Amino acid sequence: MSLELKPAQLTQSPLPADEQSIKSAAHILFVLPATRPADLPFAEVLDAKLKRTQGKYSELVKSHVFAELPDGKVASWLVLNDKASAFKRHTQLRKALKPLFEEKPQALTILVYGNESIRKKAAQDAFYVAAVNANALPNSKSDKNKKNKKKTRHLKLIELHGFADPSGFADIQAIVAGSSLARQLSILPPNELTPAIYREKIVKMAKNSGWQYEEYDFKRLRKMGAGAFVAVAQGSDPQDAAIVHLQYAPKGAKKHISLVGKGICFDTGGHNLKPAKYMNGMHEDMNGSSVALGILHAATRAKLPIKIDCWLAIAQNHIGPLAYKQNDVVTALNGTTIEVVHTDAEGRMVLADTLTLASRTKPSFIMDFATLTGSMYVALGNRASGIIGNRPVLLSKAVEIGVEVGERVYALPFDEDYEEDLDSDIADIKQCTLEGGADHTLAARFLSRFIEGDIPWVHVDLSSYSCKGGLGAVATDTNGFGVHLAFRLIQEKFGH
Repeated sequence: MSLELKPAQLTQSPLPADEQSIKSAAHILFVLPATRPADLPFAEVLDAKLKRTQGKYSELVKSHVFAELPDGKVASWLVLNDKASAFKRHTQLRKALKPLFEEKPQALTILVYGNESIRKKAAQDAFYVAAVNANALPNSKSDKNKKNKKKTRHLKLIELHGFADPSGFADIQAIVAGSSLARQLSILPPNELTPAIYREKIVKMAKNSGWQYEEYDFKRLRKMGAGAFVAVAQGSDPQDAAIVHLQYAPKGAKKHISLVGKGICFDTGGHNLKPAKYMNGMHEDMNGSSVALGILHAATRAKLPIKIDCWLAIAQNHIGPLAYKQNDVVTALNGTTIEVVHTDAEGRMVLADTLTLASRTKPSFIMDFATLTGSMYVALGNRASGIIGNRPVLLSKAVEIGVEVGERVYALPFDEDYEEDLDSDIADIKQCTLEGGADHTLAARFLSRFIEGDIPWVHVDLSSYSCKGGLGAVATDTNGFGVHLAFRLIQEKFGH
């Protein structure tokens, strides 16, 4: 199962379209303003559908209309409220595009209407939602029957009428590429993305993207004294775990940031074994690393003038005679001793030593991504993710940008007194507690102990990495949450 990143080609016309100019279009999306345009192509089809369903034009702001056009064409119409949140606009566009995409078109025509400001916003939103859903995810279904062959088709062309951007929506295309990479990596089955295979793929990515590549393999980490990471990795056979370090270093970059991602390729829970219901889907426990890679890919493609280190904690959490156990005491890379309380809290263990390595390069900012705690899912569900960190101003900015881009995040507590729950009688700190509670905050307090120096830091607990039926702009369950958010945060805070 190979990764295929084939972005749809974009053509743009600043002029409104008439029926003659879109006569070859077979799949059309009409993105309309609150006031109905006078020159709307195929208006009679829309009117007939509204009359038949006893609908009104004004109701298109709540639900799209889908209908067949003459000559076998199909179209969706919606009114996009430019004052609504990005999440709501993206969701509305995703639902309007769904019946068009179900036919696996190779070309999509988008028509935007309204004044220049409305058309610009509508064009950006519509292109983003269409493009981010254009790449198919890896699929192992047999190609023997024609039905499945049809499913392998992907969108090759997006024709946009009514607005043109001289940049070709370059930043949007970069974000789409990063999101697609994150989702395609995350969905790979665990036998096709072991730590060894993952590292091989990253080597190829680094070569193609011009990133510097370095890896700290199991033997090197053990020799260095990275006991938190080694404790988790030692239970797997083969011992192919590693911390991978990538660097994007454009000439003239004045700012330096680090991305850190949890890359647990499969999580059994270790000796505290997960039941089948909760072990299912644990091949996506590496989603934090794929999001970090997606952000790096997007930043590289957009040529952001920022030096970016990307640190990926790649391992598996297996059960076996060498696997770490409850009540073990291990020493992390920075010398902190950890009392193991629950072997299924492995993510914070591998991130601990990875954060230490990242902080030793003295970046201006660290942002880490992890499918880390069940308590974050309990707190927020899977429609938003939680953020925790040591700079309230950065958390506030992340929340603000999340609203702007449609990837909603909420800041949760990081108060020092929470850490009292992690007091240990036999080590410097407990890994977690058995009571649960605010484990997302406890995990963040734990992680903060391994960042050397007073470095601004934001931790993203990806409770919304997967949402059945899609989330916001993205129509697939695995949605690449975090790529768009982090790209914009990095760009706005450090890209100038």
